[in-house]
Amino acid sequence: MSDSSTVSDRDSISAELSYPFEAVPERGALLEVAPGVHWLRMPLPFNLDHINLWVLDDCDGVTLVDTGLGMPDSKAIWEEVFERYIDPRPVRKVVVTHFHPDHIGLAGWLVRKTGAPLYISRTEYLMARMLCLDVRDEPPPELMRFYEAAGWDETQLDAQRQNGYGNYAKGVAELPAGYMRLMDGATLSIDDKTWEIWVGEGHAPEHVCLYCAERDVLIAGDQVLPRISSNVSVYATEPESDPLSDWLRSLHKFKALPDTALVLPSHNEPFYGLHMRLDGLINGHCAKLERLARKLDTPKTALETLDTLFGRKFDNPMLLSMATGEGIAHLRFLESAGLVERSYKDGVAYYCRTASPAMSKAGFVEYSRGPA
Repeated sequence: MSDSSTVSDRDSISAELSYPFEAVPERGALLEVAPGVHWLRMPLPFNLDHINLWVLDDCDGVTLVDTGLGMPDSKAIWEEVFERYIDPRPVRKVVVTHFHPDHIGLAGWLVRKTGAPLYISRTEYLMARMLCLDVRDEPPPELMRFYEAAGWDETQLDAQRQNGYGNYAKGVAELPAGYMRLMDGATLSIDDKTWEIWVGEGHAPEHVCLYCAERDVLIAGDQVLPRISSNVSVYATEPESDPLSDWLRSLHKFKALPDTALVLPSHNEPFYGLHMRLDGLINGHCAKLERLARKLDTPKTALETLDTLFGRKFDNPMLLSMATGEGIAHLRFLESAGLVERSYKDGVAYYCRTASPAMSKAGFVEYSRGPA
C-alpha cells in the first residue's frame, strides 16, 4: 500500500499559481470553496501526509467525492463530519476518482453506512477489486523479475521481499459488489448542476475528473496537482505499458477546459492557473526526457537512470519502487519514440540511445500531443 504522490521535487511553476485560500480546513471541518462545494482534508501516514476530499451539496442531501484511506482515524473524522455537517441529510452518491487507496479506501464503508451507490469508472473499479483479492504471503515471481530487470541488487530485492505483497487490501474497506459507471464525455447531475466527466490516463488507467461549467470548478483528483507531479509509473502488472505517453496526452486534452476554472486537487491546495500548470507539468517531464536521452550514450539500467531523473538516491524501499516505476515510464516513452533501444544481459534490461537524431524539449512537447 503506498500513497500516490510523486518522488519528484517541487517545481518553480507552482509558486506562480494563485492560491485563493490562506488556510486549509481544520481536522474534521468543512471549508466552502465554491457555492455548495466543501473542502475536507484527511491525514495520510505517508510522506505526502494528507488528501483533499470534497462534500458537495446535492439538493436536500450531499455527494461525497473521494473517501480517504481505510484506517480508523479516517473513519473517526468521517463520523465527526456526519455529526457536524451532514446528518440528517442523505448521501446521494459516493464518487471515487480512481483506485488508489487514499481515494477509494473508505468507499465501501461509506456505501454501507449511507446506502448511497458508488460512482466510479469501470477500469478503476475492476483494478480495485482485483488488487483487494490479490493477497499473498510472498511477492509473486513476476514482480521480483520486474525489479531484477530494472537493475536492483540483492539487498534491494530482499527488502522488497520483506515488505510482502497484498498491502493494498489493508487500506481499502470491502468494496460493494456493484457500481454506477462513470465514462469520459458523460455528465453527472449534482444539486441540479451538470458536472462533465473528464477522464485522464497515466497516473491511473481511467481517472475521473469532474468539471462544472456553471460553477467553473474542476475536481482534478491526482490528474493535475499544483506543487508536485503525479506519480506516473510502469508496474509489473503491465510491464510493457507506456503510461507517460498516456498522461502527457491527457494533460494536452485538459487544456480544452477554461483557464479560469478553480482547480480542486487531491493534494496541496486549490488553485487558479490551470493552463499554466498543465504547461508546467508537460514541459517538466519533457525536459526530463531530453536530459535522460542525452545520458544514454552508453547502456544503462533503469536503476542507473534515477539520479539523472531525480537528482538523488532512494534508500526507502517504497520510494525506490515508485522512482523505479517512474524511471521505466520515461525510458518506455523514449523507446516508443524510437530514440532508445532495450537489450538484456543476464535478465537485466539495458537502455541505450539509438542513432536517431536527438530531440529537443520542444520536440518532445510536440511529440507528446500524440497522433493528430
